[in-house]
Amino acid sequence: MKGLILSGGKGTRLRPITHTSAKQLIPIANKPILFYAIEAIVAAGITEIGIITGETGAEVRAAVGDGSAFGARCTYIPQAAPQGLAHAVLTARDFLGDSSFVMYLGDNLVRHGIVPVVQEFERLHPDAMILLAQVAEPQHFGVAEVVDGRVIRLVEKPAIPKSDLALVGVYLFTPAIFEAASSIAYSARGELEITDAIQRMIDTGGNVVPHLITSQHEASVATWKDTGRLEDLLEANRIVLDDMVPRARAGGIADDVHIEGKVIIEAGAELRNCTVRGPAIIGQRTVIDDAYIGPYSSIYHGCTVRRAEIEHSIILEDVRIENVTGKIESSLIGRGCVVHESRRRPHGYRLMLGDHSQIELG
Repeated sequence: MKGLILSGGKGTRLRPITHTSAKQLIPIANKPILFYAIEAIVAAGITEIGIITGETGAEVRAAVGDGSAFGARCTYIPQAAPQGLAHAVLTARDFLGDSSFVMYLGDNLVRHGIVPVVQEFERLHPDAMILLAQVAEPQHFGVAEVVDGRVIRLVEKPAIPKSDLALVGVYLFTPAIFEAASSIAYSARGELEITDAIQRMIDTGGNVVPHLITSQHEASVATWKDTGRLEDLLEANRIVLDDMVPRARAGGIADDVHIEGKVIIEAGAELRNCTVRGPAIIGQRTVIDDAYIGPYSSIYHGCTVRRAEIEHSIILEDVRIENVTGKIESSLIGRGCVVHESRRRPHGYRLMLGDHSQIELG
């Protein structure tokens, strides 16, 4: 089998962060989301991986390289425009050849990986396998109707869903998908929809089977996240921090530092006169001084947090946060940002925000 990871798209729901960076490279627990996809595919024994890229292709290539760091060989496949998942499949046809393959959306997180999924696909030999998760609001997703273990219908964002089974961003295909994707028309939004291609397979007698990754008894435990929105990024960060394996703390920790719970401190970090409550991770060369870092916080490389409090947030590299009276929480702060409190009077807010920014003043 081969792997196909989609790492194009504009990430419009995460602007302004994605005006200057690929959404798939936003770090979750201090590791780009895309890396989790690569690691999941390699863990399933698949080492030939094609990566579909768009406008941020150069940044993705610089981050991933040739794939050797992951035990894989990565081939980059430019997609001229984001014209749908089925279009991406056709774009990668030369790379995929006659191989079956896993298609993994590069901004999705599957909590427990895909090893059992790939094993089941190889055992059953269907034409396609789709991953499904039970969700509370299926009208926001592609929805599958399943009868006797076979998928009979896929509907994109139905007004009245006939099931609570949402399509997860991982698919397994045989080369039969190429004919199906070549036979469908562009949708109203100008894309070749993968749901239409799979429905075409079903309508022409193909065997499309489901793999359920959540059940009713575990519905309160997230096993999959599409990280296209801020709240989903923060939830994915919580998932990974909860699951992370403790390791030796590599940074410099002063005697006046209080650490509680599962906290990872990476090489070159410096902590002084602060409290850190896990689960949390402090990145390389980051300085935490006279500050509080609360649970579910990921502070990336090269940051400074001084006389400030942060909780349940993702802070990207080279951010400086100083002299902030109120707690920063449930936030995503992009690379190189500076957040500080002015001592000048009269008090007021002085802001420089990019397009589509969101700010809540307490």
